[in-house]
Amino acid sequence: MKLWQEGEGALKNIDQFTVGNDREVDLHLAKYDCIASAAHAQMLGKIGLLTPEESDVLVAALKELEQIAQDGRFTIEADFEDVHSKIEFLLIDKLGDLGKKIHTARSRNDQVLVALQLYLKDELNQIKKLSKNLFDIFLKLAHKHKDHLMPGYTHLQVAMPSSFGLWFSAYAEAIIDDLQMVKAAYEIVDQNPLGSAAGYGSAFAIDREYTTAALGFSTLKYNVVNAQMGRGKVEKITAIAISMIAATLSKMAMDICLYMGQDFGFISFPDELTTGSSIMPHKKNPDVFELIRGKCNLVQALPNQMILLSNNLPSGYHREMQLTKSLLISGINNIKECLSIFEFCIQKINIKETLLDDPKYDLLFSVDTLDGWVQDGMSFRDAYLKMKKNIAEGTYKPNRTVPHTHLGSRGQLALDAIAQKMTNVLW
Repeated sequence: MKLWQEGEGALKNIDQFTVGNDREVDLHLAKYDCIASAAHAQMLGKIGLLTPEESDVLVAALKELEQIAQDGRFTIEADFEDVHSKIEFLLIDKLGDLGKKIHTARSRNDQVLVALQLYLKDELNQIKKLSKNLFDIFLKLAHKHKDHLMPGYTHLQVAMPSSFGLWFSAYAEAIIDDLQMVKAAYEIVDQNPLGSAAGYGSAFAIDREYTTAALGFSTLKYNVVNAQMGRGKVEKITAIAISMIAATLSKMAMDICLYMGQDFGFISFPDELTTGSSIMPHKKNPDVFELIRGKCNLVQALPNQMILLSNNLPSGYHREMQLTKSLLISGINNIKECLSIFEFCIQKINIKETLLDDPKYDLLFSVDTLDGWVQDGMSFRDAYLKMKKNIAEGTYKPNRTVPHTHLGSRGQLALDAIAQKMTNVLW
């Protein structure tokens, strides 16, 4: 069944090509199409295109379908083009001619838009929650390990002393930046497109403010053409937002894979979180974090796919937009899965607390010694040249007792500030 066609349908291969995997993907939107359709039916009753009784009956039927979708029992058979045609069929099958009235004053275009945006609002809220959970764990680990030193690197060369607390809190603060982007995406998505119809409005005296409030949008897309142009843009901004989180997780996953290696030996995980080899019994492979790295790199490719799909299209609807759904939903599922498994695993991390006792890290402390000379009155340039000469001659002796205030007490203040910074971002 197609909402736009009667009589003989398209050729089978044309039908398969144009529908694609919409039936499978649209199962994610079934609940939201029911919610939006119920608000639309209530609005039609409010403006007199439906009687109050008709509106109530439609809403009740849609609530039943919403529950079926919520329970995972909703199906879209091959006879139907998408979730929207299936829901309308069920309404007509149950309510007869009344079911045929649900499409009054709307198009499938704004029907798709509003269901997608309601879905994205929920998903972005879930991503926010998962990100905040991971942030809290990072800060907890930063507090626990703020005085446990590790080498810092530039160019993958040992550089200056760092700490595990500094490492964990760096990724905690990075999540705040990522959530700034998620918040921006949410604000773009949180604009009601329903009532824009096919992108040129409706001849009926609809009440778009009513559906905006009923659906929990903070505002509406006032210009109906712009509402339709939002298709592609909301997917793009969401893809960019989750790609920021993916970049953070991918980078930390890479750190973990590196630091677990025997050449580093900074950290380890329990055996049940690693995998082995079929022929090398000593192996403890970081497969979980390698897959996080890979999945997150795929998510980082998503904005480019969205750009290529929507770039240079004129205003109005174009069928390419159908292809954004599958890509975006897959990306959202990937980032949620990565956040969840990262949260589960990182809590079980073990660190090597005496890491910098190894003589190979002696040179890490040269800058602290140099800074001490400067504080005693030597010019920085002379102190730098003196240290360089001592290192070249092999006379430099590290002072591991130098207090690293930027990693200790000041680090504690930074953790408090980072925690406060997060509260200012959440919505």
